[in-house]
Amino acid sequence: MKKIAVIVFAAAAACCASAQRIAVLSDIHVTPGNENDRQLRRAVDEINTGAFDYVVVNGDLSNEGSDAELANVKSILDGIRLPIAVLPGNHENNWSQSATKTFVDTWGNDRFLRTVGPDSLTIVGINCGPYMKMGDGHVKQEDLHWLRAELQRAADAGRRILSFNHYPLREGDLDNWQEYVALLQQFPVIGHINGHYHSWQEYRAGGIPAVMTRALDMRDGTYGYAILDITPDWVHVYDKSVGAPAVPRFAFATTHTNVDVAGAAPSWEAPEGFEVQKVWADSASVFTRVAVDAERVYFGNSLGEARAVDRHSGELVWSVPTGASLFGRPVLLPRNRVSIPTATGLMIADCRTGRVLKTLPSREGPYVADGIADSATGDLLTGGYKRFERRRPDGRLRWSYDSLFNYCQAAPVLDGEDIIFGAWDTNLRCLDARTGRLRWVWNNGKSANMLGPGNVVPVVTPERVYVVAPDRYMTAIDRRTGATIWRDNSHRYRESLGRSADGTRVYAKTMDGELVAVDASAPDFRELWTVDLGLGYDHAPCIVAEQDGVVYAGSRRGLLTAVDQQERRVLWQLPLGVSEINGIDVDPATGSVFVSLIEGTVFRVSRPAD
Repeated sequence: MKKIAVIVFAAAAACCASAQRIAVLSDIHVTPGNENDRQLRRAVDEINTGAFDYVVVNGDLSNEGSDAELANVKSILDGIRLPIAVLPGNHENNWSQSATKTFVDTWGNDRFLRTVGPDSLTIVGINCGPYMKMGDGHVKQEDLHWLRAELQRAADAGRRILSFNHYPLREGDLDNWQEYVALLQQFPVIGHINGHYHSWQEYRAGGIPAVMTRALDMRDGTYGYAILDITPDWVHVYDKSVGAPAVPRFAFATTHTNVDVAGAAPSWEAPEGFEVQKVWADSASVFTRVAVDAERVYFGNSLGEARAVDRHSGELVWSVPTGASLFGRPVLLPRNRVSIPTATGLMIADCRTGRVLKTLPSREGPYVADGIADSATGDLLTGGYKRFERRRPDGRLRWSYDSLFNYCQAAPVLDGEDIIFGAWDTNLRCLDARTGRLRWVWNNGKSANMLGPGNVVPVVTPERVYVVAPDRYMTAIDRRTGATIWRDNSHRYRESLGRSADGTRVYAKTMDGELVAVDASAPDFRELWTVDLGLGYDHAPCIVAEQDGVVYAGSRRGLLTAVDQQERRVLWQLPLGVSEINGIDVDPATGSVFVSLIEGTVFRVSRPAD
């Protein structure tokens, strides 16, 4: 059978000299000087002699999305003497020194649409995250709007369309895959090509033929890329190891029958004793938590617009452009001011009008962290890239701690004279909040940045600090010395943590969708109870919050769960959407709970008396 398949492939290739020919590089994972660096250069040399019409680089160019890694891989790809289109992958979106800005600055965009060959084949590629934190892949709302308009133009011109992105178009990989596939089905899309899993696989996305291609380096020790030969009737897919003949992998017809993928739209009724209001639905995606005051809700979106919405009417009060996607929560400051963390620095704006009062450019890198305000002084305390700062309410710097080795992301905790926070350099630190002097530094013994406490809000008690991290441990740390007291891995913890209102319990949402309550007063690890939230696998780093005896937890699939902490049971679950819940923020004045979802919605959950 294998011999017959090879003959069929060879015959098809021989009779289709007019085929468009595309080389696909995916999951190249180049760090300057590593073996992939050397092998990519060999692949580029070979591609230049391969009579290709186009080259597509289909995501995961780097390992940590650093500026140095992207500049290096760009210098190698610049050696390709053919038309080229480049997409980011999760390693450029999830861990990014520039908050994804450098990729766009380097390649001009994070999406593409091109015409290939004389038969007017259109190839289209789109970014799919996840964006600056763990989560499922997600196609941004503005990209879906763009894609619809561009595919309509291609269809009107009589062009066939071949789709690309880094993630598979299926449940468990892309949270809004159904919307994405349903859109592609409306146009003459002949197939879809993705990477991500470093393996070959053929599948169907709503009837659309789809192929997952190889990584640059494979477990069998080979280095290479994929070749697509597109004829009027067929797409032939080949595995091309550098220095070896191309081997046929798959072939699919350019005509197919679509299958309905439309799922039931999320629907819910407000649970008894609660009110639920959709405050806002954005035309772009939202990656930030929200800040709230008596009148407005503040957040940022993927188009770089900082926004304030009337919390009662849901009307837009103001919107301020910042130039690049926003990831950090705005911070409310005294005298009607709000601090907006951006990719190029901090902006101080008037809460009421959005008028920018001051811009504070950053020389080092972006602000993606969730800052806080000192309730006693109104000072802003926030992490940046390789630094942590304390600023007066007008933005003037009081002190800066500059001995970090990567960016800060999660909100710090201010308790008395201690400010405690993590960074993506494997370390958790405690500083003197008055002077910025280092009190202690802790890490979990792992050398990989990605396994450290970089995106967890610590729980702080008078004697201890608690963290969870992607190393799947919960750790209790001596608050005075920074010494480890205990570590527990009886559950698969990750980055989702919170504390009870009275400070006696630590709550953690696990990767298995459990809510674990731990005694914060016991000298050793003491589990109080565990409730199965029914989420299954979940890695959303959404904080856990308690209000009026109810513990709130968010998921990677838009499910907000409320747990009665006394009865230790799930009270209710609301499917607010299909995408990750960014955070759970409680308005201290009213007790209302606000959540934002990546798909661009903001909700308010409250008791009827509010």
